[in-house]
Amino acid sequence: MFAPLRALRKLAEFVKFSHTVFALPFALAAMALAARDNRGWPGWRTFLLILLAMVGARTCAMAFNRIVDRKFDAANPRTALRHLATGEIPLAGAWALCLAGAAALVIAAWLLNPVCFYLSPVALFAVCFYSLTKRFTDFTHFFLGAALALAPLGAWLAVTGGLEFFPTRDGALSLKHSAFVPLLLALAVVFWLVGFDIIYAIQDYEFDRRQGLHSLVVRWGVKNALQAAFLAHVFMWLLLALLGVIARFWAPYLVGLLLILGCLLVEHWLARKRSLKWVNTAFFRMNALISAIFLVIVVAEVVFPRFMIQTR
Repeated sequence: MFAPLRALRKLAEFVKFSHTVFALPFALAAMALAARDNRGWPGWRTFLLILLAMVGARTCAMAFNRIVDRKFDAANPRTALRHLATGEIPLAGAWALCLAGAAALVIAAWLLNPVCFYLSPVALFAVCFYSLTKRFTDFTHFFLGAALALAPLGAWLAVTGGLEFFPTRDGALSLKHSAFVPLLLALAVVFWLVGFDIIYAIQDYEFDRRQGLHSLVVRWGVKNALQAAFLAHVFMWLLLALLGVIARFWAPYLVGLLLILGCLLVEHWLARKRSLKWVNTAFFRMNALISAIFLVIVVAEVVFPRFMIQTR
């Protein structure tokens, strides 16, 4: 009776399902913005298909990452107990999970609209290609950031079917700003990811150097890489602030931005301790909190627009 649950839990651990909390809130925030004329709700069908696409894409990407990195994982003390490295999950099973995730994304995209369906192979290539970049470029973090940035862009396209318009409410956004909203959000996600992925890469600094793997931490050293991570997060915060200006958000968004700024400062303070415990705390807890705060403040601004107008 409990065997299927144990197997499901093992697969969730294999693809780090808990890390879905990073991209999913930004996708849902983009969905709410795109459906702003309907108080941020595109309907159950679109919502569930966005969830299916997100889970499918991430499952495919993480399974592919574990497959192509299995030899490095086995040699790295930090990752030696991962499922493929220990044989707990067979290679064929990992490939099956990877293909199932890809199929889920394509099916969800097909059911959403033609634009999403036509772009689904591009999305699959982007989310999988990142796993190979550490072999040839120091800027692997930007490839991962671009892959994660597809989440809000995809959610936007799922609701609108394109970038040529933005559904307005009470004149909140003019048509000339339509394409800037999802693109600004996607760019903010890129810099957010670059910053915290650099922090995460600190854990493997010595191993990556010995193995000839690339990252900005290897290229610039830990101290300089952390400075680059901080600068990336400054850009991320400024882009989110600009997004709020364009969308004419007010009190809840401003409060949320200040909370996000506090989380970023705590994250970098923790990262400079450079112990495995604190790096993981900075990586997971702080960034999960940042994405959750962003979703809450966007939904608050979109769902209660009349209240926001009355308080201005």
